Amino acid sequence: MAIESSAGTAGEAAPGCTDDLAYDVFARDCPSRDVLKHVTDRWGSLTLGALLDGTFRFNELRRRVDGVSEKMLAQSLHALERDGLVHREAQQSNPPRVDYALTPLGDQIARQLRLLIDLVEDRMPQVLQARERYDARHLAE
Repeated sequence: MAIESSAGTAGEAAPGCTDDLAYDVFARDCPSRDVLKHVTDRWGSLTLGALLDGTFRFNELRRRVDGVSEKMLAQSLHALERDGLVHREAQQSNPPRVDYALTPLGDQIARQLRLLIDLVEDRMPQVLQARERYDARHLAE
C-alpha cells in the first residue's frame, strides 16, 4: 500500500501550513509538528541519540535506552521509520534478525539532538541548584 504525502512539492505550502512558509511547526495542522513530536518525545529523542552510536538490534536498543518498554520502543521506531529517520532491515536468517540504523536524514537530526543532550547533561549542576532554590521557595508558601 502506498502512503501519500500530505506535503506539497518543495517550496509549496503543505496543507495546514502558512502560505509564506512551506512548513510552519507553529501552525496547528502542519505535518512538521508531528515529526517534531516524534523527534523530541522522550523515547524518540533517546532512540535517535542511541542510534548515533551505530546499528542496533531491537533488544540491544531496548537495553541501551534504559526504561523504555517494548511497546513504546516499537512505537517510536515505527514513527521514526515512517518519518524517514530510521532504517529497519530485516535479514532472512534463523532466527530472524532485524537491525535499526539512522538514515542520512536521521543522522543529521540526531546530531543536533546530541548537541542538546550534551548541553543538558553539562548544565545539570545548574539545573539541580535551580530546582533546590525553587523547591525551597515553594515549600515555604
